[in-house]
Amino acid sequence: MTQLTAKDWISIKRQLTPYIFLLPALVLLSLTVFWPALQAFYLSFTSYEDISQPAQWVGMKNFLRLWEDKVFWKTLENTLLYLVGVVPILVILPLGLAILVNQKLRGINWFRAAYYTPVVISMVVAGIAWKWLYAEKGLLNELLKIFGLFPEGIPWLTDSVPPIKLFGIVPIPLASVMLVTIWKGLGYYMVIYLAGLQSIPADVYEAAAIDGSDGIRKHWDITVPLMQPYIALVAVISAISATKVFEEVYIMTQGGPLNRSKTIVYYLYEQAFSNLEISYACTIGLVLFLIILGLSVLRLIVSQPGGDNLV
Repeated sequence: MTQLTAKDWISIKRQLTPYIFLLPALVLLSLTVFWPALQAFYLSFTSYEDISQPAQWVGMKNFLRLWEDKVFWKTLENTLLYLVGVVPILVILPLGLAILVNQKLRGINWFRAAYYTPVVISMVVAGIAWKWLYAEKGLLNELLKIFGLFPEGIPWLTDSVPPIKLFGIVPIPLASVMLVTIWKGLGYYMVIYLAGLQSIPADVYEAAAIDGSDGIRKHWDITVPLMQPYIALVAVISAISATKVFEEVYIMTQGGPLNRSKTIVYYLYEQAFSNLEISYACTIGLVLFLIILGLSVLRLIVSQPGGDNLV
């Protein structure tokens, strides 16, 4: 039997040291994320109507119920509308803001702080404030009345009969909530873009100016191509966030009126904590997990070498 030398023990210690440091975090994640996720996966195949009784295996019954659930499909439609309506704006507009605040001007840090302020405001506070702005006699409707645009105001969060739809597609309560998400996220994604812009050497723009690329054109020729990894990152992060939106809906509309602003996550919350349909809520959560997993895989594909051209 070969006896390990002191040098071998030192080598083994060096190899094990990173894993020893990772072990506490792995244990914590296992207790708070992985194990609950496995439990939720199991419960999605069971009937758990009474928490005092053990769950009963029902197989695919919850998934068949989900397939026939019109409210679920409505929430999925709202979530996809949220995704399509919010993500493009949060990809493009923060990039423009980042270009503006990247200028070397006196007091530019104050502008950066002003644009970032909504990010540090609690969503509860922001939601309540916007709810008052959207009220029947709130600031927005009063301004519309003053300018004579809509004398009776717009039912931003309550809607009307027949329902008002933005571009004939998005219900006005859902669009109102989407606006809050956009307002809240602009500063966050602006900072991500700003970090990318500051990593671009000034020599590149100087060389482009010599070749005749200046003004807005230099951003199309230089900034956008070099910022593609950041654009991909922002696109996927904002898409995942839009898919999981909850606080805005809970505070402002609670899914109403008539489920027109209800998203998947709010429907999951409603089934689990209002209706106490734990197993059915786990089934909805599993579908949501698959959607987010797909977006995460897309992020990995885009982040691979040669994947930037997918954006």
